Amino acid sequence: MNLDDLSRWGRSDGLQIVLLAIGAVLVTRFVHWLAGRFAIRASTAATAALEAGMPVDERDKRRRAVIQALERAVVGVLWFVTVFMILLRLRVPVTSLVAPATIAGVALGFGAQRVVGDLLSGFFILSEDQYGVGDVIQIGQANQLTATGTVEGVSLRTTRLRTSGGEMVIIPNGAILQVTNRSRDWSRVTVDVPVELEADIDEATNVLCEVGAEMAADKEWSELLLEAPTVTGVESIEVGYANLRIVARTLPAKAPEVSRELRRRSINALRTASFTPPSPRS
Repeated sequence: MNLDDLSRWGRSDGLQIVLLAIGAVLVTRFVHWLAGRFAIRASTAATAALEAGMPVDERDKRRRAVIQALERAVVGVLWFVTVFMILLRLRVPVTSLVAPATIAGVALGFGAQRVVGDLLSGFFILSEDQYGVGDVIQIGQANQLTATGTVEGVSLRTTRLRTSGGEMVIIPNGAILQVTNRSRDWSRVTVDVPVELEADIDEATNVLCEVGAEMAADKEWSELLLEAPTVTGVESIEVGYANLRIVARTLPAKAPEVSRELRRRSINALRTASFTPPSPRS
């Protein structure tokens, strides 16, 4: 190839290759910008809900997860097509690469089974809306290990959790065998209050029923409760005391807060009603 041929190639195929590369970069940036705009919109709604003490809308959680997955998929397809078109303009015999690519694909297929499994699992997690960004979940893995935390990201291949200790846990979706979602629909509160066997159990039950009614009437806590806390009765009898159980339904992920408040109110109410806490006995 002489200088004239190189010049002609540069003005035709070479220029097209440069334009394809520049176009791919610009489209990639646009996709990232567009996905960021949608993600910010979903994050704003989620932040407003959290600041108000309300659960994040399930649609916002799912929208953020789907945006992340679509962003990666679109960028991947874009660059695959771009590289293919560049190879054509470089006069690379793409058809002759089919046989080697097939052999390489089979070889990689055996090694990439886990990756394919992760992608398929991620697809079903997103399509079935099993959990989304912001959900508090517990994951059971194939190696019998469990991880509990807040979902910070869901892609087709991995799920990222932030634990209560601040650690980031990245789990391949194919390794997830069971998911316990503590932020879906509602949560259950169960509080056992010990009362001495010598005390009047019926009176203690009435005191705890009043605690539940007062808490349901409290505006601060009624927004977190789906129903008034109720006393189901004597749950168990131990040495020297009986456990009275209080149960309630709360908004998703609000059970710990409601449980702590129920215990505090129960202790104060029983003390006010002259009930003494049971002493430890062997």
